[in-house]
Amino acid sequence: MKAISKRKKMDYISGYTMILPLVLGLGVFYFYPIFKVFYDSFHEVGAFNKTKWVGLENYIQMFHDSTMWHALFNTMRYVLVIVPSVIILSLLLAVFLNMKIKGKSFFRVVYFIPAITMSAAVAMIWRWMFNSDYGIINYILNIFGMGSIQFLSNPQLAWIAICIVSVWSSVGYNMIILLAGIQGISRSYYEAASMDGASGIRQFFSITLPLITPTLFFVLVTTLISTFQTFDTIYMMIQKTGLAMEASQSMVVYFYKNAFEFSKKGYASALAVFLFLIIMLITALQMKLQKKWVNYE
Repeated sequence: MKAISKRKKMDYISGYTMILPLVLGLGVFYFYPIFKVFYDSFHEVGAFNKTKWVGLENYIQMFHDSTMWHALFNTMRYVLVIVPSVIILSLLLAVFLNMKIKGKSFFRVVYFIPAITMSAAVAMIWRWMFNSDYGIINYILNIFGMGSIQFLSNPQLAWIAICIVSVWSSVGYNMIILLAGIQGISRSYYEAASMDGASGIRQFFSITLPLITPTLFFVLVTTLISTFQTFDTIYMMIQKTGLAMEASQSMVVYFYKNAFEFSKKGYASALAVFLFLIIMLITALQMKLQKKWVNYE
């Protein structure tokens, strides 16, 4: 018995030793930053991270901040445009690349390239393409006799340019996920539907779409969360000052400005907590509503 107990004890020690690096990593790089953000949101953080308790002052200031509400409006606008566009385009491409066509592997690689390209590089390339003086898009427009368009400096167009880049860079990754979901559907369903005379469109809406709802749900949740966190595309493409930045900045960009440009880390932490709560509530709502449209059979 003693030998068995000692062996179990050694197994426990070995097991805890194996997971110790992961636990330490999660504690230092995940749980501690979360706690620190919540802690700082109730403080005024000065030089050398000296804190002063201010209670709910940061949150009260936030709810009276018109710039914050405008940044939240921009963020919601990105979500309402980018998320449906990414899901629809990704699904269409996945269905298309699941067909028997020539060069299928080539197209899969081409569409997936934006997903493995650095976001900063993507933003810089598109910034050059949207440039009003020497950008390739305006060059093509000038060939057809159309004047140059101020894509990145016009407040009414800047956010649209951000949406285009975000959709372009996200479609490939989600396409691969949806393609894997489609290929996981048994061919017997389609064979039976074909024998009953169902067309391709009828098969898509009656077989493919219902059976990939779990994959669609995953894509919906992850795309929505990533869109709420839109930052690098805006920060790299839009000038830091001007009406275009005010009209297109997201909550994360506004958080970054307060934390690192205005040195208002306490207020920035309150913004981060507020955005976290919004994402958490929407995700919880999605988890609850999935029972009505997601088919796990």
